[in-house]
Amino acid sequence: MDHPCELTILMPCLNEAETLARCIRKATTFLSQAGVDGEILIADHGSTDGSQAIAANLGARVLPVARRGYGNALAAGIRAARGKYVIMGDSDDSYDFGALDVFVSRLRDGFDLVMGNRFRGGIRPGAMPILHRFLGNPGITAIGRLFFRSKCGDFYCGLRGFRRESILKLDLQATGMEFAIEMVVKATNAKIKVTEVPTTLDPDGRSRPPHLKTWRDGWRTLRFLLLFSPRWLFLYPGFALFCLGLIGMAWLLPATRRVGSVSFDIHTLLYASLAVTAGFQSMQFWVFAKIYGTRVGIVPRDPWFRRVIGAATLEIGLITGMILLLIGLVLAVLAVSAWDSAGFGELPYAQTMRLAIPSATAIMLAFQTAYGAFFVSVLEIRANSADEVSVSGNSPQIETATLVRAVVE
Repeated sequence: MDHPCELTILMPCLNEAETLARCIRKATTFLSQAGVDGEILIADHGSTDGSQAIAANLGARVLPVARRGYGNALAAGIRAARGKYVIMGDSDDSYDFGALDVFVSRLRDGFDLVMGNRFRGGIRPGAMPILHRFLGNPGITAIGRLFFRSKCGDFYCGLRGFRRESILKLDLQATGMEFAIEMVVKATNAKIKVTEVPTTLDPDGRSRPPHLKTWRDGWRTLRFLLLFSPRWLFLYPGFALFCLGLIGMAWLLPATRRVGSVSFDIHTLLYASLAVTAGFQSMQFWVFAKIYGTRVGIVPRDPWFRRVIGAATLEIGLITGMILLLIGLVLAVLAVSAWDSAGFGELPYAQTMRLAIPSATAIMLAFQTAYGAFFVSVLEIRANSADEVSVSGNSPQIETATLVRAVVE
């Protein structure tokens, strides 16, 4: 087939000679019985067991992919697909390519992404390890739903259908198993039409272990979700630290406090100060990541955030930093005066440290604020340049690709 069609059934393949033929036959039967004009595309990323010949002999189109990786294979397959719609699924015979009617129906109804849900459709005995079934997949899905307000109930399901043009616009870049997560996250952020359908998962037909590595791929996925959600990575933990630190400092500055038989004094005050500065810096990182992430397309645009950043000019940041610096210097002068009144000899630490600690805290916040304001100004210059490029019809895809590869590699 060398002409456009309605549906491409895409299977990534890496040494799947044991199961590939069954998958292709099921897909061929579906296309024939459903009367769908379609093709079967095998995106092979380095098989050495004869999988390519098996696929070609059964009438499938074989696409050699130079770089190994689940994401590389799927990305190349999506670009090479001739179908208006694409249904992708693993070639290990764990998904039934003969039962794709509901996916095609939803795509024809106008949905851009149709996710399979194995927890609704059924997981056959032995099809999914217990750790994946009751911890890994539900955990990753719960985090994804929380972070991105997604309604998907099975983030990792490998059987899904989509409108090819809609997914190409998302500029997916993950090279490994994170590709499936990136698709859901970016689709949610882009607010394209997403729905779910029940699907079943059968035990795969391979005699060898799967390519998926539980702990490695689980951590890579969690890291990916965190880096795509600056709010949960930087803002919320930083805000909590900052508030707890401020409360602790306000409580301990006047005098030593006792709770039952436990005394809290300047040592606790010092750690409260640390919480304030660490929390403030974490919130600054959120601002930086939000600006950069919005520019390269991994964070959705936020009009409220843009208004705040537009109002918080460099000059306001420098003035705020100067005020904090003056407060810190005044407290430092008071501490030195107390030392002077004691003839620059020994001082009661509990008294003087209640001046020195907030002084140091204010000075650190002053420098963080001033330098942060300059850095935001640099990012804003780049953001404005990116907006101009976007208006002209181009997008900074190379920069996006570099960022995502840094996240997942």
